[in-house]
Amino acid sequence: MSKLVGTAGVSVLGDKSLEFYRDPVAFCEQRIEKHGTRIFQSRLLNKPTSFVCSVEGMKELLCEKSSVFLKDPTDVMHNMYGDNIVTANGEEACLLRLSLTNLFTGKCLALYFHVCPVHFSDYHFLCSGEPVSVYPLFKRLGTELVLGLFLNVNPDETPELFQEITALCTLHWHGIISTPISVKVPLWSSGFCTALEAKDKLMDIIKDKLACQRQGFVGYLRDLPLPDASCASQHLLLFISALIPKALASLLTSFTLVLSGAGKKEIRNRARADPDYLYYVLLEVQRLWPPFIGGRRIANQDTTLGGFHIPKAYAAMYISHAIHRDPEVFHQPEDFLPERWCGRNAGQEHLLCSLGNGPRNCIGVQLNNVFLKAACGYLLQHYDWDLSPYSQDLQYKWLPVSRPTVPPMVSFIELELESSATDLPDGPP
Repeated sequence: MSKLVGTAGVSVLGDKSLEFYRDPVAFCEQRIEKHGTRIFQSRLLNKPTSFVCSVEGMKELLCEKSSVFLKDPTDVMHNMYGDNIVTANGEEACLLRLSLTNLFTGKCLALYFHVCPVHFSDYHFLCSGEPVSVYPLFKRLGTELVLGLFLNVNPDETPELFQEITALCTLHWHGIISTPISVKVPLWSSGFCTALEAKDKLMDIIKDKLACQRQGFVGYLRDLPLPDASCASQHLLLFISALIPKALASLLTSFTLVLSGAGKKEIRNRARADPDYLYYVLLEVQRLWPPFIGGRRIANQDTTLGGFHIPKAYAAMYISHAIHRDPEVFHQPEDFLPERWCGRNAGQEHLLCSLGNGPRNCIGVQLNNVFLKAACGYLLQHYDWDLSPYSQDLQYKWLPVSRPTVPPMVSFIELELESSATDLPDGPP
């Protein structure tokens, strides 16, 4: 057992949170190079923290020792979302997952897609040839999916309610990226205070839906044997939050950018013709541009990671961007190579942690994959596209969600088709 390399510094003065939040990728790359290891320590959120940047370390943290490294009950997610499957620990988390898992399986997903189809044809302006800012476009699409799927709210049927919920979700999201201090004085409120007020309004809407709706996800959720009366509403708050649309928009934006232009025409054509190759493309997009930088756990006892001693109460932060570029597993880690997933890395999808990993991974992974495949498949079957203008700054920012710092502009060209399907598939393939 070795001592963690690096230093956690002293309380407050040694904290590196600001440096990490400014550029988490550079933060980790510099320390990996300095220490010669992909597991090291620093101080984050004023807490000694082990940073895990290797595939083996991630597997140990999230899979083999998931009962040792727990979610932090003081995390801002708990303030914003309350008790739910993401913030719970131990037996409570296991019971919630058992109760909710069936809502995200194939049969239920198929039923939800019948209840709330999302029509890509509504985005007819893509055919205009005019440049489009793709990230907000995809975020809107993700919001339509989420609100239709989880709350039976359709922008065409109830536009005012859709806009109200969308605006409240945006305000609520700001609580995650705000200093957790609730202050309200005449004519001004802190961002965190505004977020909590938005949360209360969202909860009122959710509770009304639970009381009135019998169809779709809301109906299934209300019939589950959950621990208490507030559990269903807390989970709906989590499911409709801006978190999911932003993650989907991040992945769809990265997919669009990496496949743009004449130089990627062969890849687009192959992905159009071969569903398996499209799957490899989507895996590679998630590998190189995971929507979230990673996740955080707290050790509930003395333990080890990668042979390094981790004291009780130390935090552990896994960094998906670095893990997905671990050269021990992914050769040419910086290159976009979809073929790796039918070659050297065939069958190793489980080594990705874009949406977590192990027994506490995101419960909506299947939903995310179905939507990505449908959305990207639709774009491929109906359009070619390119950056417009061709020269743009595509440097990414990684917090709170990965996407280019400057919103990219893309022009779409409609393909001539013998037939045109305008809806998402009725359910998972």
